Amino acid sequence: MSAPLRSSGWSVRPSFVANGTTSNVTLLTDDTGLTQLAGEPAVAWQTPWAELGNLQLIRFARGIALFATANGVRYCWRNRGVGDYEAWRVIVLEHGGTVARHRRRAGAFALALVVLLAALAGGFGAWLYSNTSGTKELADAKGINLTMKDFPTGWFVTTSSLLDFLFPAYGQVDTSTTTPVKPLPAFVHAAALFQHCVGVSNARDRVFGASGQEPDYQVSSRVFSSASFGGIQIASTSQYYKTTTMVSRDVAEMSRKKFGSCFVSSNVALVKAGLRAKIPTSNVGTTFRPRTFVKGWVRGGEAPLTLPDTTGTLHLVVVVVSSGHYEVTVAAIVNQWPTSKTFIANLASTLLSRTASSSSSAD
Repeated sequence: MSAPLRSSGWSVRPSFVANGTTSNVTLLTDDTGLTQLAGEPAVAWQTPWAELGNLQLIRFARGIALFATANGVRYCWRNRGVGDYEAWRVIVLEHGGTVARHRRRAGAFALALVVLLAALAGGFGAWLYSNTSGTKELADAKGINLTMKDFPTGWFVTTSSLLDFLFPAYGQVDTSTTTPVKPLPAFVHAAALFQHCVGVSNARDRVFGASGQEPDYQVSSRVFSSASFGGIQIASTSQYYKTTTMVSRDVAEMSRKKFGSCFVSSNVALVKAGLRAKIPTSNVGTTFRPRTFVKGWVRGGEAPLTLPDTTGTLHLVVVVVSSGHYEVTVAAIVNQWPTSKTFIANLASTLLSRTASSSSSAD
């Protein structure tokens, strides 16, 4: 077992009690659990390891963050120092958690994230042009996404996830921009990987290429997490297009036989580029076509996702559903695959039913 640790200089969100101290926190660990000391005079809260779920440690360029769930609440402790990182890494792994390291330059990563969002079921070419829409369509787009009501007891909203690399922040409404931005080399690589894999030229590609069209609105759900399936995080993003013809043309390309495996592979490449990890040069995914309880268009893929400074292999699952004016993408990062297949398929089915309902009244 790891040696006991006393680590100071932390802040915590949310507070352990209403209006409680959230800064100048000290964390202590031993074989029995995690103890937090906060306040003046110091008050101690001790939680056994068995009652802490979904442990996650992330190292940034200037600090570390520790996440854990207790009694259904997701806590985040942050420290601007990295001196205790190695000790925490051993502790978190020892207790079944995950460890990741973020190495990025803010400007380059922000651009990579914007490019990645453009690739989600809407098209890179779509990112470069403008459209307008109405309040009702935006409300419908928001209403399609996943909510806490779609999940069983024990799920919670998480404030930090690798899915943040794929989707806009919750509540952020993405519309088009009239300012072209030169894509990063990583995006060019991912686009080429996808286009070669699917068998489409850049000029005719509607997902990453020059033929893409801009959705009027794109808005995302929160990121939901659970200890189920060895640990899972999942979110969705919905896009409203001005005409159903725009969507049907996208669907024509996305209906190609290898779309699911090629699309998830290209997203693996972009996530790894954002983390400055080695990116794949060929198709690493497999096609996943969920069985849904409502009829409609749905395609997906799954791929292993190995990350730097992280033990084990995660799985990235991406599913796109479409009906009428809408294209909706749901993505999950999960430890256990294919055990989680049916669960993810049911969520895709829920989203498909909502797109059909919204599409019927959107014209």
